[in-house]
Amino acid sequence: MKRAAVAVCLAAFLAVCAPASAKTVWLCKPGLAENPCLAPLTTTVIEADGPPRVERVGRARRPAIDCFYVYPTVSGQPGVNSDRTIEAEQRAVARQQASRFSQVCRPYAPVYRQLTLAAIQRTDVPARAARRAYLDVRSAWREYLRRHNRGRGVVLIGHSQGTYMLRELVRREIDRRPKVRRRLVSALLIGGNVLVREGRAPGGDFRNVPACRTNTQTGCVVAYSAFSEVPSPDARFGRATPSPGTGGNPATSEVLCTNPAALRGGSASLETVFRTEPFPGVLGALIGERPDAPTPWAAVPNRFTARCRNEGGASWLHITHAPGDPRLTLSQTLGPAWGLHLYDVNIALGDLVELVRRQAIAHRRSLR
Repeated sequence: MKRAAVAVCLAAFLAVCAPASAKTVWLCKPGLAENPCLAPLTTTVIEADGPPRVERVGRARRPAIDCFYVYPTVSGQPGVNSDRTIEAEQRAVARQQASRFSQVCRPYAPVYRQLTLAAIQRTDVPARAARRAYLDVRSAWREYLRRHNRGRGVVLIGHSQGTYMLRELVRREIDRRPKVRRRLVSALLIGGNVLVREGRAPGGDFRNVPACRTNTQTGCVVAYSAFSEVPSPDARFGRATPSPGTGGNPATSEVLCTNPAALRGGSASLETVFRTEPFPGVLGALIGERPDAPTPWAAVPNRFTARCRNEGGASWLHITHAPGDPRLTLSQTLGPAWGLHLYDVNIALGDLVELVRRQAIAHRRSLR
């Protein structure tokens, strides 16, 4: 099964030692001349009733925490691994997923030699290719801690392949290191099958990094994959897959779902925020409808409702469209096995940013 093969590949590299990666190339870092994580945030708010209104959204002047962002699979290069060239796709996805967090944190994002869009469709991806991607991320993380962190709190943000990279980073570099773990404000590991022990007992991928259950809890993880219907038996997300070498055992584990708009459980409306610019490259043709607005961003609050569901061996964030509300329609453009994967982050982006804002305050108080 292709889904299982990719999951095995992304985990198998852990069993083999490899040399450190070359010097980090930063996509986002304070002081860069061109920084997509600091893109303008002006937003058109499109309510269900009434005319649209424009909101001037500003970045934090002196953010107390940092964000360490690892982007999803976007490379359209023909090989198995991308190179470290910064292309339009990396810049676009950083603007789309990471730049809103500049309201609450100082963003860092490394370029890594990720598995390409072509590679993840294969069943024979070499384990060394996934090792190469992870080692770039690990090297960047260590450089960030050594040269830039200076004891600050940090939020990890990942989606899809970025989450697989950060999932291993947390397990190997943070989970069992109390001094580093104390700096972890939270980890937003979205669209990447974080495993927990069935029944929420200790276990799964992490021993010391639990699921976030309140918006003032820190050192915890938020994880989910969005679907508008029950994930199919061959779904790439929401179902535990074999992962040799990782902490989670699919026989006794399930995929974690935390609703960023209702961490204690239940249903809640989402604060959905999308970039209005077309996305470049191969993925641009697959992304469906975008809000029509004259500003870089459009917000469609209360258009979607979410709640975590766990049934039939799957665990996912179930998305419901508000009946009779035509503002924005999201479809499974990649097919049922992928669900709403392309929209995982943006469908709840406003909620995620607000959550990090509250967690940053709580983390600062805990250090006192």
